[in-house]
Amino acid sequence: MTEMKTRFSAAQRLLHWLMAIGIIAMLFIGVGMVSTIGRQYVPLLITHKTLGIAILALALVRLVVRFVSGAPALPPDLPVPMKLAAHLSHVALYALMIGMPLIGWAMMSAAAYPIVLYGGIHLPPILPQSASLHALLWSAHFYLAFAFFGLVVMHLAAALFHGFVRRDGVLQTMLPGK
Repeated sequence: MTEMKTRFSAAQRLLHWLMAIGIIAMLFIGVGMVSTIGRQYVPLLITHKTLGIAILALALVRLVVRFVSGAPALPPDLPVPMKLAAHLSHVALYALMIGMPLIGWAMMSAAAYPIVLYGGIHLPPILPQSASLHALLWSAHFYLAFAFFGLVVMHLAAALFHGFVRRDGVLQTMLPGK
């Protein structure tokens, strides 16, 4: 008989919380970046690009760890629509954690801007220069950031709902400690 998994692994929890901090910081840095033309713009841009690539790398690692380690089952009494919403929201979160940095990288490539991260690390362009493609990717990156923010807020609300209203153990599967 196999033992039922009741928590995410320590690696999964660590990746989750590192990425949560990074994604929330990224959203606020992005807002600050697009709302300034002052001397803060360039440091914010470099931070945004570096953090975006770090989030992309962590998301790919996290996806592999998720496939290897699995996930705890949702409570058996959870209504089917809520189980579907949980599944679809996680798919959307992974799609945005991977897609947003790739769209940003592609957008910078299409504008022929150098992709320079902290430490002078240069990334190669992933698309040819194209003003129309840059404009399309800029819009996609901009509007998907709002969708990402909304999804993060819904994820947080669902976690709190499970922890404080349903009290079904879902929140505890991702909390640190025992």
